[in-house]
Formats: sequence, structure tokens, C-alpha cells
Amino acid sequence: MQPGPYSMVELVRLDQPRKGALLLATSALLFALMGILIREVSVGVNNENVVFFRNLLGVVFFLPMIMVKGLAPFRTQRLGRHFMRTFYGLGAMYCFFYAIAHLPLADAMVFTYAAPVFTPLLAWWWLRESLTPRMMFMVLLGFAGVLLVAKPSGALFDPIGVVGIAASLLAACAFVSIRVMSSTEPATRMVFYFAFFSTLLSSIPLLWAWQPLTAEQLGMLVSIGLIATVSQLIMSKAYTVAPPGKIGPLSYLAIVFSGLFAWFLWDEVPDISSWIGAGLIFASTLISIAMPGTQVKPRQSGV
Repeated sequence: MQPGPYSMVELVRLDQPRKGALLLATSALLFALMGILIREVSVGVNNENVVFFRNLLGVVFFLPMIMVKGLAPFRTQRLGRHFMRTFYGLGAMYCFFYAIAHLPLADAMVFTYAAPVFTPLLAWWWLRESLTPRMMFMVLLGFAGVLLVAKPSGALFDPIGVVGIAASLLAACAFVSIRVMSSTEPATRMVFYFAFFSTLLSSIPLLWAWQPLTAEQLGMLVSIGLIATVSQLIMSKAYTVAPPGKIGPLSYLAIVFSGLFAWFLWDEVPDISSWIGAGLIFASTLISIAMPGTQVKPRQSGV
């Protein structure tokens, strides 16, 4: 019996690594911008409120489309899959914010962007996509670059780091879940249901964690929500046109972009290890986009 809960479904998925790479790099840039805003607003706003508003604005983003087209574009036969994708993504979000609150920022960033390390393995397990030595080398090379840029401290090995590892695993599951639904679900529909379910679930902690907000804080939270939604739309589209195992390492670019923003905003100048790490990250992305595109046809199994 072959592994993989989705292997009974016969799917033909697009494999356009160059297009996927460009889309995912754009998404990484927007995520870096979102990270800057989260860093600023988290000084006075708790994680529960940040997570809720980040998701609520995602729902608001879709209101104009709903008013014009109604709910027809969001009708789906895969509601359960959407909920599971939300479970993975929202869980990763909460774990990431928890890591930010309890670990040095560099350590939390390493955990967050370690998701592509697990993505090819999950894509092989769930989707029967190939896992080649070249792909594994690309992933390990990119993660080595992440370690050099982030320069994690000894806290990386603290027991609380289990939360960070959970963030990585859950994020990787979310990426592959997007790929699973890509044959029938457009990116806009996937992002809508993620925002909708995440808003419902993240509203529960506000029963005990709500706090009053200033106009400035509210404005930053609105910006975070809008940027995150647009970034997620682009990311979802990226994973529908190319296998996550191939383009996943491009999410590492968010760290490079974050470093550039930090240098510009706070005069944080990267040292030599950061430059070497950035070089390794870019090398892994070049290997990724150089892989020839093929159609991926998962095999059927008796599971």
C-alpha cells in the first residue's frame, strides 16, 4: 500500500516553475513588508488581536467581489479540504506569533522559513510528486543560507523551539494543501475560505484577550490584513502553477527582503555571513527555476 491520503485522486497539475518562482518571490516581498508592520504594531498590541485583524481584513477584501458577483465564485465541493487548509495555516500563524513572543527574532525566522525543508517530503507523501537528489540539495542549500542570514542563537535548541518547529510543519502542510486543491479550486477561492474560517476561529480568543486600539494601531492592523491577503493570493496562485517542492525555497527571499528593509529603516547592516547566506539562498532559487517543467500525474493507489 502506497502512502498518501490524496493518492486516489487522479490529477494533472501544471508545472511552470518560472512563473511560479516569480509569483512566489513577489509574495515573499509582500510578506516582508507585512513583517515590518507586525514588528511595529506588536509593541502595543497582543498576538490575539493581530492574528484576528490580519484574517478579518482578508474577508473584508472580498466584499466588493461578493457584492458584484455574489457567492457563485466561492461555491465549492471541497469545503472540508478548505477547513483543513485553514487548520494548518492558522495553526502555523499562531505558532509563529508565539515564537516571536518567546524566542529571539532570528530563531523565530529560521523556524518560519524552514517550511520548504519539509514541503518536498510532504508533496512526495501526499501528492506522489518526485523527490530527486537535486531537489533535496536545493532545499538544504537554501536552508543553510537561512541559517547564515539569521545567525540563530543557542535558544534554537531550547524546548520552546518545538513551537517553532510546529510552525514550520504546519506551514508546509498548508502549502501542500493548496497544491492538493489546485485542480479544482482557484487561488481566490482558497484565500477566501482561509480568511473566512480563520476569522471565525481567531475571534474566539478575543472573548478574553480583546484590547482597545488607537487609530494608529488600527491603521497598521488594516494594512497588515490587506498586504497579507494580497500576498496570500499571489502565493496560492504560485503553488497552483508549480510543484511546492520546486519553488518552495523562494519563500526564503522574504528573509533577504526583510534584511534590506531593516537596513534601510533601522541601519541594521548585514555582516559577511548574511551576504554569504543570501548568496546561497539565491543559488538555491536559481537551481529551482532551472528545473525543466513537466506535467505531474500522481499515481493511483489502493489507499
